[in-house]
Amino acid sequence: MTLSTLTSKALAPKTWKNTTSLTAGMDPEAQYHEIYRVLATYEFPWDIMQSLSFALFRTYAVPSVGELLDETREFRDRAQKRYDDTAILLEIPMINGFDSRDGKSAIRRINQMHKMYDIPNEDMLYVLATFVVVPVRWIADYGWRQLTADEIRAMTLYYRALGRHMAIKNVPETYDEFATLMDSYEAEHYVSGGTPGVRRTGDATMDLFASFYLKPVRPLINPFSRAVMDDPLLDAFGYRAPHRLFRAASIAGLKLRGKAVAYLPKRRRPQLIQDMARVKSYPDGFQIDALGTFAKSGCPVKH
Repeated sequence: MTLSTLTSKALAPKTWKNTTSLTAGMDPEAQYHEIYRVLATYEFPWDIMQSLSFALFRTYAVPSVGELLDETREFRDRAQKRYDDTAILLEIPMINGFDSRDGKSAIRRINQMHKMYDIPNEDMLYVLATFVVVPVRWIADYGWRQLTADEIRAMTLYYRALGRHMAIKNVPETYDEFATLMDSYEAEHYVSGGTPGVRRTGDATMDLFASFYLKPVRPLINPFSRAVMDDPLLDAFGYRAPHRLFRAASIAGLKLRGKAVAYLPKRRRPQLIQDMARVKSYPDGFQIDALGTFAKSGCPVKH
């Protein structure tokens, strides 16, 4: 199924409330890529964008990840570019396919960057697990409808395919196995109170999140972000939980947004992350092979 055929489906007669999915009738085993593309660009573009950002943020609380990013200074010095490059490189294979020319170029660039550092397979596997689990949980809490079992299966298979293209070993078979892996990894590796590098990486990322919004509301973004964090994640960054009333109001606002989206007309065109205003590094376009980081002379991190 192509984006053009999806557009024709999206133009079906409107109802007062969206109750059906554009993925209905699709086979998750054979069409997992198409199903995930529909979910990410038509059904839940905002939710999946937010949840994938939050998924990556969770990984920064693991000292081996957060400290590495702190050593490279990527988030302290170039947070916007790091965010943009990550979002674009992950989106290109999803839109064009893993076997397309651009998809292969994006995966190659991702793998080249990872090979610059001494990253163990278990860390790569954990990051992959967050891409599967966090969006499913986010949509369950804040989405305009619940994901179907077929959609969850399709998302699982899509990221299993991504894991294969990144040469990640021992990738789980099912969503439940991914969820168990993520939860157990965090329970084992999160450090109470955080570490200096983890905290600096978290603070730089929170500052970046605030920059996506108008100046009058920016002071609210930090406490709002902390409001949707679970207690173990807050503790792993050394953050205080916001006031319980602010937390309740923030969560209620997200749930209310989801209910409101259900009454909007079906999306007519795909919403791509690279076209969003928060992606600011390439106003004149980008070249895939130039995205990301490059080692000047060997590995930039001390081992």
